[in-house]
Amino acid sequence: MPRFLLVLDVDSTLIENEVIELLADAAGSHDRVREITERAMAGEIDFAESLRERVATLEGLPESCFDDARARVRVTDGVAEMIAGVHAADGLVGVVSGGFHEILDPLAQELGLDHWRANRLGARDGRLTGLVDGPVVDAVAKASALAQWAAAAGIPLARTVAVGDGANDLEMMREAGLSVAFDAKPRVRAQADVAMPHRDLSQVLALLGLKG
Repeated sequence: MPRFLLVLDVDSTLIENEVIELLADAAGSHDRVREITERAMAGEIDFAESLRERVATLEGLPESCFDDARARVRVTDGVAEMIAGVHAADGLVGVVSGGFHEILDPLAQELGLDHWRANRLGARDGRLTGLVDGPVVDAVAKASALAQWAAAAGIPLARTVAVGDGANDLEMMREAGLSVAFDAKPRVRAQADVAMPHRDLSQVLALLGLKG
């Protein structure tokens, strides 16, 4: 049985970027999308509603925009060390994202993650429709993913850790045995068990007793 489960947010946590903003650059809607993203992460507006509004600005983009966005993604410092340390201690690492499978899938495989879940963007005839394909991965879906992955591995929730930075991470952080606010919004820092202001995810290993 795995010793514990670590679940992280993706945008501005596992990676330094907000993927929706990378895509919005190509659509010419970056400033509008960034403003909506900031309000959603601060908990000022509903995440699912904000995502649909932002995705609508991408309508008509060619699917090649994913290749351009992937090339610009930068993994946060300490990620490789964190994953290696967790796996060496017989733990599991998953990520759950309000972003998109089209970007996350190859990254998750490259990093050797055990689980990942994200939204999908609708496309037709090689171009984005401006719609989300399927249910939105919102705060409740993030919490459900953590609980499902833990149950499947036989890991008690008390041995789960959730790491996030935005308001849509709060539900999974409440579900977990330990919640970590990573360079997070004030509302998230106030509700987390631990706050990490420095952008180096290898710090998580110390919380798990895997590093001095």
